[in-house]
Amino acid sequence: MTSNGCKLRRQILALLHTRDYRPLDRIEIARKLGLKSNERIALRKALRELEHSGEIARIRKNRYVLPAEADLVTGKLSIHQAGYGFLTSETPGQADIFIAAENTGTAMHGDRVVARINRDVPPRPAKGGARHRTSPSDRRSRSTFRSGRPEGRVIRILERARDTIVGTLQRSRSFYYVVPDDPRLVHDVYVQVPPQTKLRQAPNRGDKVVVRLEAWESRHVNPEGDIIEVLGPASAPGVDMLSIVRKYGLLVEFPKSVLEEANRVSERVDPRALEGREDLRDKFIVTIDPDDARDFDDAIQVDKIDNQGWQLGVHIADVAAYVAPGSALDREARRRGNSVYLPNRMIPMLPERLSNGVCSLSPGVDRLTHSVFIQFDKEARTKNVRFTKSVIRSTRRLTYKEAFAILNSPPRDQLQKHLHQAWKLAALLRRKRFAHGSLDLDFPEVKVHVDASGAPVRLERVENDESHQLIEEFMLAANEAVARELRHRSVPTIYRVHEDPDPEKLAEYREFVFSFNYKVGDLSHRAEIQRFLASIRGKPEEQALKIGLLKSLKRARYAPQPLGHYGLAKANYLHFTSPIRRYADLVVHRALGALGRARSPSAPDGLPRLRDPYHHREPKMAPDEVESIAAHISATERTAAEAEIESIRMKTLEFFQRQLETRNPQVFRANVIDIRNYGLVIELPDVLAMGLVHISSLTDDFYLFQPAQRRLLGRRTRRRFGVGDSVRVFVARVDPFKREIDFAVADQPHGKER
Repeated sequence: MTSNGCKLRRQILALLHTRDYRPLDRIEIARKLGLKSNERIALRKALRELEHSGEIARIRKNRYVLPAEADLVTGKLSIHQAGYGFLTSETPGQADIFIAAENTGTAMHGDRVVARINRDVPPRPAKGGARHRTSPSDRRSRSTFRSGRPEGRVIRILERARDTIVGTLQRSRSFYYVVPDDPRLVHDVYVQVPPQTKLRQAPNRGDKVVVRLEAWESRHVNPEGDIIEVLGPASAPGVDMLSIVRKYGLLVEFPKSVLEEANRVSERVDPRALEGREDLRDKFIVTIDPDDARDFDDAIQVDKIDNQGWQLGVHIADVAAYVAPGSALDREARRRGNSVYLPNRMIPMLPERLSNGVCSLSPGVDRLTHSVFIQFDKEARTKNVRFTKSVIRSTRRLTYKEAFAILNSPPRDQLQKHLHQAWKLAALLRRKRFAHGSLDLDFPEVKVHVDASGAPVRLERVENDESHQLIEEFMLAANEAVARELRHRSVPTIYRVHEDPDPEKLAEYREFVFSFNYKVGDLSHRAEIQRFLASIRGKPEEQALKIGLLKSLKRARYAPQPLGHYGLAKANYLHFTSPIRRYADLVVHRALGALGRARSPSAPDGLPRLRDPYHHREPKMAPDEVESIAAHISATERTAAEAEIESIRMKTLEFFQRQLETRNPQVFRANVIDIRNYGLVIELPDVLAMGLVHISSLTDDFYLFQPAQRRLLGRRTRRRFGVGDSVRVFVARVDPFKREIDFAVADQPHGKER
């Protein structure tokens, strides 16, 4: 933005802030500011930018005001599949606004909108008796609804979240329409089926299609659009994941220029690239990654220093040595922001020649790295830190399962002794971190195993066990050390920030916790959250309550300022350890490379010294560029996370659908995590799936709902179902559109037990 543009924006804001200001239109504002006719174009641009940023708002007759003075709020609209929504304000500390279904206008889920608060409508009370039955997160939406929120109405759409949607083509007697895959898009989209000449294949009823939306200006008619791509029959192999790729705009193919640039990179390290690097090829360095990992961007070494403590070496792939700023590779990596991991495919940030080749720290081959050495005393207190560019030759590649097996057996060989020594340090760091206030929000994840056609064949619970914790602690230590150094040197870079939570949202979550009959104090105190998390450890409802807490906290993001990380209780934190799959880390590597020779007041002994490892200095980035990149990669990270979550949910639903189609369905153990008047809300801990046992499926008796005791009681048998009970279930119904799974209690085995 030019200096004249900034000056004009300041003048507009100053005018609107004056005490006697009345709403003016563009022409009247120009007169008030004394602008000449040739400055009117700049005024229109400045007003448009201020409106888009939410600093001013446009009301009737195109007059401009400050949003707060007209009870206007700008923010992102999140719509529930029931039709109502919540507007998250862009103003820090401002409460979310409830938007009734009839007040959303033509806004869709994810749109950036302006809403007017309705001061005449009191906060809505609870709506009893409604059937609301999908998940704890949905139940929390109701508790938010009950707590009494300001209510508003959407008056303007500033920015559409999407211009295309993915859905299933259907046909009535007289027209075609597309049912969006996303249940939060609550309107069907009318389409005209184009002739086959306009598309590679003619669409048929039941096909997954991509639709480009037309302008939608009246809520009294459905939105319309044009089919621009036919993905294939909804049930065809691979179409489900392809629909997610299209829905989230994921970039699968690399441009030709990017591949050509990648192909010019040698598959072997050029000996000239070793100049100035510390030679660590004779050190005992290992990688620990998932079983199916193909790119290894971090390696570790831990050496015991007599009886004085430890030296930790964290070695990260030096992607910056191959991806120059402004190159085709760099521009594409920046555009993607990160890699995306779906159950049957990985969409990398960098071409395979780099991500799985010369940048991957495979065992037995030379690799360029960026190393962080941290000396700890016997109490795991940091004594000094050193940074250097290096070359390593990884000794061994371990999977998490192999590392876990080693840590749970007596050490015998050199590898096992090194790993046990590493765990002693990691365990100390972990205890210190939680003692310092870090929140234990780790919980298991589910891995979907698919066959060659992409069909889910097995769901596996993946624990955050000692092998994962070992790597986690060392990566956290390296990230924090780099963040402290760059902040101390005032080098512009991208930090990972997690701001303090909104006290009001924590208060709402506290009400949610009460519904599980837990006593909890003021959650604005970190110690109380820690105490509560410790009290639910190992309980059936632990997962649901942790997810609820995560939803109450602010989302972690990237920022050009070190604003601290609430969840980790760290003042300085960034991402440094995964430059193959995150652009943020690549930016940090370049920032570290801009430091010049790394200073080490008391560098550890025993490391070969070469020339200045930073003799090729990276240029420092401009603050405006850092801010722009941080905003962009925060958005790409959110997109990737949503795509990954939806893909796992989709494959989980497909897995249970396939269970329905077999004559011998599996029987799963389940925990009752909530009781409603319509049934049991359950979680399957072995596969981390949630669902409902509907009261109508309990056919052995007539069950009465006892809300005070939170249980169902059989009138004749006196059989009871309560929170925390364990039951055995099999799948009874799957609704892919609503994303709901119903189960039935298996009084007698109906199949093999998992």
